[in-house]
Amino acid sequence: MTTALITGATAGIGAAFARRLAADGQDVVLVARDVKRLREQATELHDRHGIEAEVLVADLAEEEGIEAVVARLSDARKPVDLLVNNAGFGNKGRFLEVSMADELKMLKVHCEAVLRLTSAASESMRSRGRGGVVNVASVAAFVPRGTYGASKAWVVQFTQGAARDVAGSGVRLMALCPGFVRTEFHERAGMGTDNIPGWMWLDADRLVSAALADLARGRTLSIPDPRYKALMGVVKLAPRGLLGGVSSRAGRKYGPK
Repeated sequence: MTTALITGATAGIGAAFARRLAADGQDVVLVARDVKRLREQATELHDRHGIEAEVLVADLAEEEGIEAVVARLSDARKPVDLLVNNAGFGNKGRFLEVSMADELKMLKVHCEAVLRLTSAASESMRSRGRGGVVNVASVAAFVPRGTYGASKAWVVQFTQGAARDVAGSGVRLMALCPGFVRTEFHERAGMGTDNIPGWMWLDADRLVSAALADLARGRTLSIPDPRYKALMGVVKLAPRGLLGGVSSRAGRKYGPK
């Protein structure tokens, strides 16, 4: 029996990972801030799939929250075989409209927590010669998109660089870059989604299946949908100035994840 730890596990992509991994017979450690939702989710997964579902209440915007998850990942008595760094959020507003406290909170969750959790998990996994880490980024990593896009670009660059450094150790690292997914993400950020074309929306469960397949193939970057693969190909060819204008205007109403 293997164990997966998922941050931001109670909704959206995190919940989809938890459902899929539990259905595959893996025990899960569910990490989020809402203890009530965590307990309900753990009970449902245990009853449905007969796996062990551990609850870890932690706010990754706080030092004690990061330390709690690092400690769990470092516990040699209860090894974690797969880490999914999914916790994240968006801020609505332009640069200088969002408070500095909220900008720094985003960097704490998207960058510092990802760095420290990936490091703790990879160290333990390397000592056992096996394991995997999925760091959830976004297609926003590839366009000028303020602090959100910059933080996700950091996740992609860090993950791919670290993956090269641990190559041959049995530890696989992959950055997952979804587009728009129907989750609570936009509602929590107060972002409207009415003008997002229907074809741009992805299903969280299908996304997770594609991501796990890419991880099994040893890929360090996963854009888990042909539509977004094609779109990112266009992005690579488009002038940066044009992309900056488009993403700046669009991002004030909604932001991809």
